[in-house]
Amino acid sequence: MPAAHPTKPARRRRAAATIASSLSFEDVSRRYGPVTALAGVDLKVRAGEVVSLLGQSGCGKTTLLRIAAGVEAPSSGRVLIDERVVASEAVLVPPEKRSVGLVFQDYALFPHLTVLHNVMFGLAALSRQARQAEAGAALARVGLSHLAQAYPHEISGGEQQRVALARAVAPRPGILLMDEPFSGLDSRLREAVRAETLAVLREAGATAVIVTHDPEEAMAISDRIVLMRAGRIVQEGRSEDLYLSPASLFAARFFSSLNEIEAKVSAGEAVTPIGRFAAPALSEGARAVVAIRPQGVRLARLNGEAAGVRGRIVSRRFLGEVQQFDVALQGLDTYITARGRLEETLAVGTEVAVGFDQRDALVFPVEDEGVG
Repeated sequence: MPAAHPTKPARRRRAAATIASSLSFEDVSRRYGPVTALAGVDLKVRAGEVVSLLGQSGCGKTTLLRIAAGVEAPSSGRVLIDERVVASEAVLVPPEKRSVGLVFQDYALFPHLTVLHNVMFGLAALSRQARQAEAGAALARVGLSHLAQAYPHEISGGEQQRVALARAVAPRPGILLMDEPFSGLDSRLREAVRAETLAVLREAGATAVIVTHDPEEAMAISDRIVLMRAGRIVQEGRSEDLYLSPASLFAARFFSSLNEIEAKVSAGEAVTPIGRFAAPALSEGARAVVAIRPQGVRLARLNGEAAGVRGRIVSRRFLGEVQQFDVALQGLDTYITARGRLEETLAVGTEVAVGFDQRDALVFPVEDEGVG
């Protein structure tokens, strides 16, 4: 079996670009008896755009993907590809007539077929010679021409994922739908295969919708992220938008670990036992949660000049590029976590002055606190 670690891909042969399609969901709902999996989803994916559907298990993201593929029908609402209705209460265009490619979590390769014949499988409408040529071009695109005659069990997990991708892009679909395509890879492979996949998507020019539960993955590969919760879209935008300006505490928690501190709003600020934080959008007297990212917590050895809240280091962990500390603070019942690069090591028991970077301090109304 070839080595499981990523290798430099072979030089790809540039193939003709796909004619990308747009994909629209208009007030799409999906119910299974009393259970609502999707509740009035409105979403437009532009031609050539790479969009991630992000959320916890059971939030509806895979159901939305299956409806786009034609594997399931919406209970209400419409799905359009290039402004043509492909699913509604009255219309259901089958998957093979939608010009969509599918990449599943388990890759779904045929074990009895070679890599080349797996890729040829989706090209039945062409002559054998044309099928071989198109499949060969797709394998070259993902850097796997040298494995054309191998069988799936003879290649690594990362290579299997790339074969599945080649099979999906070989017919040049207008839309590529991918369901957790990297979840079966170990962390060592995932980043390399992800980058390779994104390069193929950009070269192919297809519209892509990718289901994932990993926010780092979504930020790495997407033009736009669609965050879902309980069958609804709660926020969508660029990676920067969702990270820097989360619409709720739920969204903020999805993209970063947080120190969460109860507060009450007074004179436009959220007042906590460890300081005051700007909260101009909240009403006077409202209960709030101040959420501080660990990298926004500043530590300095306590001396006569150090400003900030007094604290004491209770634990320290070395994480490679950064150190992480748990700190006990005066007036706070729970420890606060700090993470960052420090020129000196602060030992457990060290007295410190603790400050906060306001850019990493987010304030939300307390009613947004749940994560269900």
